[in-house]
Amino acid sequence: MNILIINGPNLNNLGLRDTSMYGTTTLKDIESMLLDQAKSLNVDLQFFQSNTEGSIVDKIQELSKGIDGVIINPGALTHYGYSLRDALEDTKLPVIEVHISNIYAREEWRSKSVISSIAVGQISGLGYRGYEMALQEMTRRISGK
Repeated sequence: MNILIINGPNLNNLGLRDTSMYGTTTLKDIESMLLDQAKSLNVDLQFFQSNTEGSIVDKIQELSKGIDGVIINPGALTHYGYSLRDALEDTKLPVIEVHISNIYAREEWRSKSVISSIAVGQISGLGYRGYEMALQEMTRRISGK
């Protein structure tokens, strides 16, 4: 089983940006934690982060034939990343959307997700632990258990 984990704009600055909102855990910390979890689940992970939508779309198209599911924190692309949404939908793979902060408890414009309608689920507001939950659920869905 092979799962692609994508992080969008500004998530490379986790641990530095607004720690009151996003905490001090870095993206590398999250990736390391997920790799440890993946070992116990017998899952292979691929990670990709970009601050540009086109790069993310290119990566999805490049890897889609060799993966079984996508976990994505689209960052600000959540609200207006229509080409990202279409690329994810075109894969016909299960997608789980993750947000560290609760996008529904923030500014009104943040509560609209163009990704959620094609995702099998969304985890919002549970900090970096949302990634762990997403990996568990994606593994369960793909394996059919």
